[in-house]
Amino acid sequence: MDANEIEEEEFGFSRNYFLAKEVGSSRKKSARKLSEIDLVDEEELREVATNIEPKHEKEVNDLINRYKSLYSEWLFVLRCGFALLMYGFGSKKALIEDFATRSLTEYSVVVVNGYLQSINLKQVVITLAELLWDQLKLRQKTTSRILSKSQQPFNPRSMDELLAFLDKPDLEDECFVCIVVHNIDGPGLRDSDSQQCLASIAACSHVRMVASIDHVNAPLLWDKKMVHTQFNWYWSHVPTFAPYKVEAMFFPFILAHGGTAQSVKTASIVLQSLTPNAQNVFKVLAEHQLAHSDEEGMPINNLYTTCRERFLASSQVTLNSHLTEFKDHELIKTKRNSDGQDCLYIPLTNEALQKLIAEII
Repeated sequence: MDANEIEEEEFGFSRNYFLAKEVGSSRKKSARKLSEIDLVDEEELREVATNIEPKHEKEVNDLINRYKSLYSEWLFVLRCGFALLMYGFGSKKALIEDFATRSLTEYSVVVVNGYLQSINLKQVVITLAELLWDQLKLRQKTTSRILSKSQQPFNPRSMDELLAFLDKPDLEDECFVCIVVHNIDGPGLRDSDSQQCLASIAACSHVRMVASIDHVNAPLLWDKKMVHTQFNWYWSHVPTFAPYKVEAMFFPFILAHGGTAQSVKTASIVLQSLTPNAQNVFKVLAEHQLAHSDEEGMPINNLYTTCRERFLASSQVTLNSHLTEFKDHELIKTKRNSDGQDCLYIPLTNEALQKLIAEII
């Protein structure tokens, strides 16, 4: 091609480009708005999604059974001081909990659901410290001298003091507690402070961590020191191809509006995952709210008195641990009444609350 042909071809490309822009700008723009879309009920949409028939069940079951054969290897990795990080497509919640149930029976396990919107990590560390304390009391080799230096309660202690106890060098090497973090990259843990706190927990010599990630950019949450020194990850690729049923319950569907039935169903799923004592404490609060619907809520002191009378909480610390769990799952809220007392209430209508009580009985 000579110079003239090249120049004509470039001119043709330029002319076609501007002609296309003119045609595109001259088209009539749509006047429709997002608010005009007829949104379906969220409960109906979730029910349809739940009823989708799973495919390749045999292949998926074979895959899960292969992972179960790795349980002994994963336990060995934890005992060597590494933290397990599960990644791959599909929910890993059931797999990790099955591993904890079958292989971590000798140790106390704390479960953190990172897919929730808010999580109290201070309460998580307090629980870990209390469980380690209980383990130490059961160990015959532990001297009373070591325990006397770390007297309970742990609740008023600072985070640094709690982490120092979990990292005590003079305790038994084989004495540790486990923390399971579903979706460590979830919305409730995605900020830098939460990740640094989790890294500090994982770095404690008497803590072992098992976690899962699902977001493709999850590794960007950590710097080199956190990955190799604090978390000390052992990466395990375990695509399960399982649906994110539980995780998705706490996220609103696009193009859907929520309803009362959905709130009841979500709260029911959360309550069923808690201990019977925690469920009964929630039931006490719910029954009070139904019987005194004209009041602003139930004072915390009244709730504690009732729970003690029914042998549901032996101390204020025990009750507070239940309340913290309820708040983390957004099952209850706190407000101050006209007398200046802190009162607890459940953010559901009386009709929804009655349905919820009927489901958890």
